[in-house]
Amino acid sequence: MRSLHIPRKNQLLLVSTVILLLTGCSSAAAPNQSDTPAPTEKTEPAQPSEPNKPTETVPKPTEGKPPVTTPPKAPAEQEKPPVKTKPVEQKPSKTPTESAPMPDLEVVGEPQSMTVLVNKQRQLPDNYQPTDLVFPNVPYLLPAKSEKRQMRKEAAEALEQLFAAAKADGVSLAGVSAYRSHAYQKALFNRYVQKDGLEKARTYSAVPGTSEHETGLAIDVSGADGKCAATSCFAGTKEAVWLAQHAQEYGFIIRYPEGKDDITGYMYEPWHLRYVGNEVAQAIGEKQLTLEEYFGVAAVSSDKK
Repeated sequence: MRSLHIPRKNQLLLVSTVILLLTGCSSAAAPNQSDTPAPTEKTEPAQPSEPNKPTETVPKPTEGKPPVTTPPKAPAEQEKPPVKTKPVEQKPSKTPTESAPMPDLEVVGEPQSMTVLVNKQRQLPDNYQPTDLVFPNVPYLLPAKSEKRQMRKEAAEALEQLFAAAKADGVSLAGVSAYRSHAYQKALFNRYVQKDGLEKARTYSAVPGTSEHETGLAIDVSGADGKCAATSCFAGTKEAVWLAQHAQEYGFIIRYPEGKDDITGYMYEPWHLRYVGNEVAQAIGEKQLTLEEYFGVAAVSSDKK
């Protein structure tokens, strides 16, 4: 049998026609590779978040719109800087004697007199200072050359005789405090006021200018051992008894005797000696007077506490 010869070009066309008939496709054009969808890209599974770890939420701005920002506060709403206040000027506190009114006092006319009367109603002139102060040659409880060892010359000589007589009787005395400057008395009095208050301090300490110690004619004494020096327990000691019996023989008096505080304005001080000279001391000792009673001046009863 003779085979049918079909040209190659016609063979290809015939094969294409057969394929189209089989697939039912009426288009003879071959599919375009660009129309074939690309394979889907594999997506990695989301990783689980860490357990119990809080997630900070940050708001995302809307697409195509600027992020919303908080408008600035109005001037009245803005925080104002702290107002600087002017510091209050601190005034120095007053001393105790300045903080309470003091009565008007009489200024003595003859501060150099051996019998000058100084008390709560009568004061020395401002800045008064004796001109004849010396150091008595007697034992003291004070350091050598202390200002408070000094007395006026006449009183110092009488004190030496008194100490010598007491020693001859077996009584050993010692000086505690004699002359005090105005500045020292002021500091001392203010210290007592801070401790006990003004009214109580005035019952046993003198306001500056009214202290007998500022005259240079007064001295506090004690036994040589210093026990009960310038304290109430000195009363009744052999030294106190001897002084009460013999001080007037040497021109001294117990200036603030027992039971006379309504007149002198001060509590009983058996240790406080005041030089007034032999004649006046003898008269006061014989009649058991105070210096106020001797001169007939008003009692200081209003200051009794």
